[in-house]
Amino acid sequence: MQERHAPRIHRSVARALSRFSGRALTAMLILVPAGGFAFTDDDRAESRAVIEHQIDAFRTDDAAAAFAFASPELQILFHDPDHFMAMVRNGYGPVYRPRSYNFSGAVETPEGLTDTLTIEDAEGQAWTAIYTLEKQPDGSWKITSCHLVRASVST
Repeated sequence: MQERHAPRIHRSVARALSRFSGRALTAMLILVPAGGFAFTDDDRAESRAVIEHQIDAFRTDDAAAAFAFASPELQILFHDPDHFMAMVRNGYGPVYRPRSYNFSGAVETPEGLTDTLTIEDAEGQAWTAIYTLEKQPDGSWKITSCHLVRASVST
């Protein structure tokens, strides 16, 4: 199994990934009760829309729009939209040019929301993308990390 890491993996996601396989993590995300941290259905819908809009921006090479959905910390780390887009293009092909994707679960954490997507890349390879998002002081949601895991092939 090949793994690629975003510049910063959220602590809660890193702990979960260190303890669970992909299937166990998916099961955990599905079984965690909603409402534990009082995020609303609107929060969940808005965070999901942020991911969708960023993927749309990647698909059209709109670096400025894609960069706008990144957290302030990621924006500081990458300095500008062009550096950010180069990192995504070179290291995150499945989210940069997905053939298809589906949201497969969300979990609330004290820091924000974690959304899991199943992605099929341009070559037909299946991936799991685990996004962490935090609500900003202005009420918007920003992506703080994305962790990709290539789906294992069963024989």
